[in-house]
Amino acid sequence: GDSTAANKVEKALPENGWGMRIGELFNDNVTIANKAANGRSTKSFIAEKRWQEVLNELKPGDFVFIQFGHNDEKIDKPNVGTSLDEFEQNLIFYIDQTREKGGVPILLTPIARRKFENGTLMNTHGQYPAIVRKVADHTHTAWIDMESKTTKLLTQYGEEGSRQLFLYVNSGDRNYPHGKKDDTHLNTFGADEVAKLVVDGIRELALPIQKNLILK
Repeated sequence: GDSTAANKVEKALPENGWGMRIGELFNDNVTIANKAANGRSTKSFIAEKRWQEVLNELKPGDFVFIQFGHNDEKIDKPNVGTSLDEFEQNLIFYIDQTREKGGVPILLTPIARRKFENGTLMNTHGQYPAIVRKVADHTHTAWIDMESKTTKLLTQYGEEGSRQLFLYVNSGDRNYPHGKKDDTHLNTFGADEVAKLVVDGIRELALPIQKNLILK
């Protein structure tokens, strides 16, 4: 996945990805190998051999959670952006290779950005989430609709309240001396909340790893 799921270096905190936080919701029988990275798309994740790294470590029975879209949308950046067709083919590639190694692919739609207009949260991902749904259906792959789940979450918090989920820091912060207002990246609390939504999806899919959840 991309920055919304990735582990963060010390100088980026309090920015967090949900992949940093989800391990705390499982017992020690589950190991999280979070390979998500800032700025990556389905294309660049392959080109930079990051996907090969996943394959090298993948063992039969492992679950592979695949969440892209935020950067695939950036078609003005040819090394990152993908057309909808390319996005679709890349997702199928991930699924096929995961299954060849005996792993279990799980697709996730991208999480919502915090973009409100007249009090209504706007869709910023275009047709990319629809491609995830299409691929999941055609390849009989389990998927979690994180766009829908996070849209509901942000709507519940409202335009102002939802800031507490994202990287909003005041000037004078150790890592952001001039402050930061970021409606894409999560803070620690937001990452915790989004990780819980992923867990909800795991339960809804009745994945076997749900027996190792410590979150009730």
